[in-house]
Amino acid sequence: MTLEVTYDYDLFVIGAGSGGVRASRMAAAAGQRVAVAEQQYLGGTCVNVGCVPKKLFVYASHYHEDFTDAAGFGWDVSPPKHNWQRLIENKNQEINRLNGIYLQLLENAGVDIVDGRAEFVDSHTVEVSGKQITAERILIAVGGEPIVPDTPGAEYVITSNEAFYLDACPERVVIIGGGYIAVEFAGIFNGLGVETHLVYRGSQLLRHFDHAVAQFVTDEMTKKGIHIHFNTTIDAFEKNGDGIHCQLSDGSTLIADQAMCAIGRRPLTEKLGLENTKVSIRNSGSIVVDDRFATDDPAIFALGDVIGTPELTPVALAQAMVFVDQQFGEDEREMDYHSIPTAIFSQPNMATVGLSEEAVRAKKLQARVYTSEFRHLKHTLSNNSERVLMKMIVESETDVVLGIHMAGPDAGEIIQGFGVAVKAGLTKSQFDATIGIHPTAAEELVTLRQVNYAIE
Repeated sequence: MTLEVTYDYDLFVIGAGSGGVRASRMAAAAGQRVAVAEQQYLGGTCVNVGCVPKKLFVYASHYHEDFTDAAGFGWDVSPPKHNWQRLIENKNQEINRLNGIYLQLLENAGVDIVDGRAEFVDSHTVEVSGKQITAERILIAVGGEPIVPDTPGAEYVITSNEAFYLDACPERVVIIGGGYIAVEFAGIFNGLGVETHLVYRGSQLLRHFDHAVAQFVTDEMTKKGIHIHFNTTIDAFEKNGDGIHCQLSDGSTLIADQAMCAIGRRPLTEKLGLENTKVSIRNSGSIVVDDRFATDDPAIFALGDVIGTPELTPVALAQAMVFVDQQFGEDEREMDYHSIPTAIFSQPNMATVGLSEEAVRAKKLQARVYTSEFRHLKHTLSNNSERVLMKMIVESETDVVLGIHMAGPDAGEIIQGFGVAVKAGLTKSQFDATIGIHPTAAEELVTLRQVNYAIE
């Protein structure tokens, strides 16, 4: 006779970020007994120190251009003055509101919320604040954290986490990195009137995106006054009376009020007690899972930023929905990482869906490339020198649109819609047959006629 094992919960989730909250809610809605543990704040990185406050800061920093542009439309605007403390207070109020919504969503779904850090005791048991809790399945959704290099004086360096809570806006900032977080914060600080230096060890910002569009954004950033130092690293940070001295690899020194590191993120898998399980971890710290989010331990699953898939909130949300369907639903869904639209809230914005030109060449596909660079209608009166770039890549044999890339105002809003078309596998002829909305920047993508060059 086999005794049936009983657990405290059917599903225990570690981490109440976007993926963890969604999985908890949906599993509870499917009739499961669910608890979620969170050691810091509900909503995870995105709500608290990521997407949401970042976008609010981008809005705040762009107003300085709007005030200047207004003159061309007949508005006389007094010299604007920014109040950093008011921005922080209002941002905090909005984040607190969102935290409350997440709490309400979990409570209304019947999910038990456990405050504290969860650590594995064995495959079915975690310990939180000295209490052991058992579950039939345990889902790891702990996300990631910013990386800080082991550089002398690194204790004087902040990350994006701290940037959202600075007591005062710096007059001078040095940002280390060349990815989307570094580029976005360079635009934020520059827009707020801060002398901004971006130090990057490579020669191409946003190197994982289409190179031509990334270079276009880089040029626009330079036009706006951001100082970019390529092929440069920082050997040491020293704090003196006049600020933080950043010693560059070329022998020069930059002095700043704040030095910020944005060189990437790593999974939060340390101190989870995974050594007490069969879970396998890559050298990067990410957890190895299969297409059902199962780890090498049959009772443990993982999703979100911690498994090495695209580190995007909508991806974690989609993974959570698929996970719940596979484990507690009809088991009809699976993740599809093809043609995920994404945006960088640089200034100007950049957005993309589908394959970059570099990816097309790597796949040895034959394609036609259409590009259009132009001055936005708004800036014909504002005299702002910012320009817009759109790029479409079409497979020669099938006429299918392989990728669309844009740099310019509201790029994310525009590409989100066109992402549906790329995901659906529409052809260039179908784009051409679509009537544009005039006058908009978006209509350019259905009126591209001239092939700029071919990829053979």
